[in-house]
Amino acid sequence: MTSRIPFYFLITLLVIAGTALSMYRHDVYGVPWTPGEERALWELEARIEFDAIGDPVKVSMAAPETQKGFTLIDESTSSPGYGVALIDTDKGRRAEWSIREATGKQILYYKTQMLVDDQASYTTEPPKGATVSVSLDNPQQTAATALLSQARNLSSDNITLTRELIKQFNDKTSQNASLLLNNLSREQAIINLLSLEGIHARIVGGLFLEDGRRRQSINPMVEVWDGEQWQLFDIKTGQEGRPDDVLVWNQQGHSMLDVIGGRNSNISFSIIAQDITPQQATREKVQAEDLLNFSIHSLPVEEQAMFKTIMLVPIGALVVVFLRIIVGLKTSGTFMPVLIAVAFVQTQLVTGILGFLLIVGTGLVIRSYLSRLNLLLVARISAVIITVIMIISVFTVVAFKIGLVEGLSITFFPMIILSWTIERMSILWEEEGAKEVLIQGGGSLLTAVLVYLAMTNGLVRHLTFNFIGIQLVILALILMLGNYTGYRLSELRRFKPLTED
Repeated sequence: MTSRIPFYFLITLLVIAGTALSMYRHDVYGVPWTPGEERALWELEARIEFDAIGDPVKVSMAAPETQKGFTLIDESTSSPGYGVALIDTDKGRRAEWSIREATGKQILYYKTQMLVDDQASYTTEPPKGATVSVSLDNPQQTAATALLSQARNLSSDNITLTRELIKQFNDKTSQNASLLLNNLSREQAIINLLSLEGIHARIVGGLFLEDGRRRQSINPMVEVWDGEQWQLFDIKTGQEGRPDDVLVWNQQGHSMLDVIGGRNSNISFSIIAQDITPQQATREKVQAEDLLNFSIHSLPVEEQAMFKTIMLVPIGALVVVFLRIIVGLKTSGTFMPVLIAVAFVQTQLVTGILGFLLIVGTGLVIRSYLSRLNLLLVARISAVIITVIMIISVFTVVAFKIGLVEGLSITFFPMIILSWTIERMSILWEEEGAKEVLIQGGGSLLTAVLVYLAMTNGLVRHLTFNFIGIQLVILALILMLGNYTGYRLSELRRFKPLTED
């Protein structure tokens, strides 16, 4: 007796591989499990204004990067007459504009698109070297020592110490905090005090995302190194962590904007939100991160449309296998209902059923005449094929003449399959009678309708098209059903008298 262990091992391997591929595509590429979901895409525009004084001009602006919750999709600049470069420096990514000479009012634009992405791929760079302690005069040093002493007593680590310092600087009754804020900004004072404690901290720019906002300013925030990653703090509210509606723009703690050869510089931001489909989001992310994409989405659109239908065929095969093996439904041909269901997808259900009945019914009448001629099988099948083509042509022309546009799609029916179906039903009629023809014909039509309903389900179409691993799971299910040797549901009626007795 042959061991079934390799068979069950194969089933398990297919299910694990299919599930792993689907999970990988969901986690890495961000493809959602259900259809209809949309991905948010933020389009941000930075507007730089300054007055040029007639000298060579060099403008350097901090550029955003892929970060937690956001993937950088695209970026561009609009700066007539300027040379532009997007470069990586020790100060992080920066956009630089340059021109030999400029005079008067100057306006430069930088645009970027950030995709909301929980699976964004980014790296966290730890601080380098030791902190640089700042020098303060005696009154400021005394105030700083008092603030640190109080915060140290109320904290347990770097994060809680930062939180307590922010609370003190937001306390309007604190004289020590007011003394330091006379000469320093709030964010710079917090950074200085943390450096006295040997804690790595830096100033970053936070941009609050709100659809339709214009001329928005960057908000200074503080990032503190906790030993594993940078923790963001809102110095106005003391809130810890990055909210979902905040994009960290200047991530390296350096200046947001440097202008050489100009004065009165200013930068403002405009924000627009838009929703895109998961397919477009996946395509944009693959291009942005240069991911190796073996999905159908990497093909041209024409081939994608073709595969969108082809990938539904295994679903039809699974339905047919279940109905034939488990239910015991009889059909004319094994997978003829699947091909008929594919035609139904193109013609719509009601039009497809009427067309199927008209073609098969008319074909059976003509086939009954051909049987009297005692033709050979090849010639008879060829004659039936030509007859089916003529029937489809006539029905299409008649439908067009009477204004039934839906009838034009009847040409999607597989002519060869219909010809063989007519031939098989005709032989079955002669050998088994009309009742068996109705049973198998009705079973084929019922199976085709059920396959059509499965193929047109939104969730099924989404999963089969976006997750290639689903095909392996379907294969495993079909193999499992093929191993079933028990009674079919339709056969249970034969044993009804035994239960009655």
